[in-house]
Amino acid sequence: MYTAEVPSVAFSAPWEKSFDERMAMLLRGSPRAAYFYEAPDTSTFRYRAYNVWQSLAAEASGPSASWFHSGDLDCIGRVLDQCDVLVLCRVHYTDRINRMVSWARARQRRVLFDVDDLVFDVRCAHTLMDTLEVELNDAAWQFWFGDISRIGVTMLLCDGVVVTNPYLAARAEAFLGKPAHIIPNYLNQEQMELCDRIWRAKDQSNWARDRRIHLGYFSGTPSHNRDFALIAGPLARLMDEDERLTLRVVGFLDGIGSELERHCTRIETIPLQDFLNLQRQIGQVEINLVPLQDNIFTNCKSELKWFEAAAVGAVTVAAPTYTYRHAIEHGTNGWLAPAYAWEDVLREVIRGGEGCWRPVAARARADAEERFGWYNQTATIRSALFEW
Repeated sequence: MYTAEVPSVAFSAPWEKSFDERMAMLLRGSPRAAYFYEAPDTSTFRYRAYNVWQSLAAEASGPSASWFHSGDLDCIGRVLDQCDVLVLCRVHYTDRINRMVSWARARQRRVLFDVDDLVFDVRCAHTLMDTLEVELNDAAWQFWFGDISRIGVTMLLCDGVVVTNPYLAARAEAFLGKPAHIIPNYLNQEQMELCDRIWRAKDQSNWARDRRIHLGYFSGTPSHNRDFALIAGPLARLMDEDERLTLRVVGFLDGIGSELERHCTRIETIPLQDFLNLQRQIGQVEINLVPLQDNIFTNCKSELKWFEAAAVGAVTVAAPTYTYRHAIEHGTNGWLAPAYAWEDVLREVIRGGEGCWRPVAARARADAEERFGWYNQTATIRSALFEW
């Protein structure tokens, strides 16, 4: 484990602003994008709405953006009067959403749908539910078909779609029959400032470590049991071989599985973290683990677990799904491990030691900043939102 210390962050949600403050943010520039998200949170909302606002707000002139939510619906006419584009971000259909879209059309506003997962096409519901290990009973079918259908119906009201990567774009275009543009998930300013502090602390300590090697699994949602099961056996066998290995699990995981029980004293479990203190936890591990099943749902996911680890100097071993295959150059800025090869790839990475990890970490950080830094997204955002 890396021992350089960066103090924990006293977190407060930076998007907790009044309606008038958010309207002023929208009116700052031109053209203007009004994002609508049901209730701001630290995951999809942060990546898809807050980060976009932040990138545009950093420019002295040009486009502007802001965000609104279900609590603003009584005032939404004021928003529609002032915006050029309305972006509905992963919104479930209701009569009020339909009415908002109708009002936007009456004002000749473009309406876009933003989505970061394959959660809009009920034809894919079985794969999604299976991937998330949902118990397949009538209540689950009722809930998931209803949930996905409502997102899909809202999407069908829109003029186009904005997604995170080309694989998801192809599925969205096939469903909607209209064009898809891409704004990737990326690191925001607060994350990058903290990541810079973590990186400097490591550098100033000459990447000091204790005698342990931490393998990190960072689960942001309670839906990754089957993903983790892909590596439980390989991890158990590697921990049999090497007493230096410690597993750190942060976030949601129902259980580590029977194969790892014999190593329970070398497994750290840490509660779900806010998005800043998560970077501290990632920065302490040497190796970041990203196992994923290989199916149409997981191939639509973004590469965020790679770039968030890269920003703090943790090297990543990931499943070769679409986005990780395109982000990671095997052995140069990370490693790719098909389901059958996790044990061999991890053994190779562990044996490589610091002489292997540090140059890979440096290359990964440079690549992540260039492709996924908040300050490098403005042209992409302009194209996706305003240049149709």
